[in-house]
Amino acid sequence: MKTLLTAAALMAATALPAAAFDPANMTEPEKAAFGEAVRDYIMANPNVLIEAVNKMEEQRLADEAKNDKLLVEANKAEIFEDSHSWTGGNASGDLTMVEFIDYRCGYCRKVAAEVDEVVAKDGNIKLILKEFPILGQESELASRYAIAVKQMAGPEAYKTAHDKLYAMRGAVTLESLGALAKEQGLDAQAITQRMNTEEVSAEIRANRQLAEKMQIMGTPTFVIGPELLRGIPSTGLATAVEQIRGAAKG
Repeated sequence: MKTLLTAAALMAATALPAAAFDPANMTEPEKAAFGEAVRDYIMANPNVLIEAVNKMEEQRLADEAKNDKLLVEANKAEIFEDSHSWTGGNASGDLTMVEFIDYRCGYCRKVAAEVDEVVAKDGNIKLILKEFPILGQESELASRYAIAVKQMAGPEAYKTAHDKLYAMRGAVTLESLGALAKEQGLDAQAITQRMNTEEVSAEIRANRQLAEKMQIMGTPTFVIGPELLRGIPSTGLATAVEQIRGAAKG
């Protein structure tokens, strides 16, 4: 409603001669007349009001996109070149896709297969996954498990753990993670002990600090090239990749 009134006032103001619109110097009768003019303008031009609201929303989104690009540029070393995040796809690809993930996030689960499919079919994308547990203790345990596996058993074991954590149903506990480690052929006791080390905590802490600087508060969040995408792109990832590549090539 506030947006509608603002747009209405702006549209009505533009319909009046410049000399007739000076809110700071209006008398009470003039203010009343202006209010009546706003009402009359809305009633006579309802479609113009809708256009004004849409234009304001377009401008807001454009401003947010511009700010997000600045955030990516300011933090690109931590986004694309950190020494701890898992990387997959084409290490020499012409485009890098970074995803901030939480294993308890339904949307992350929903898009996981699409991420893998796009990276595989494209063949020229470097994929970086950043553990960003924000949905409670189970999220934290799952990320700690994945990081511990990566640190102790390597990137292939991490990707297997990553996929299995998304597929896991039921509560995430030390017991269920221990069973998962055994299923992967890993030393369950060593993995669960590693989960509580500073090495694992440091990776989560670094990702959270980066997310704070990037004003990231939800998952999944993607950085694809210079673009920050908050959530799953409505166009789909493949189309988003195509559009971002096209924009980069001018």
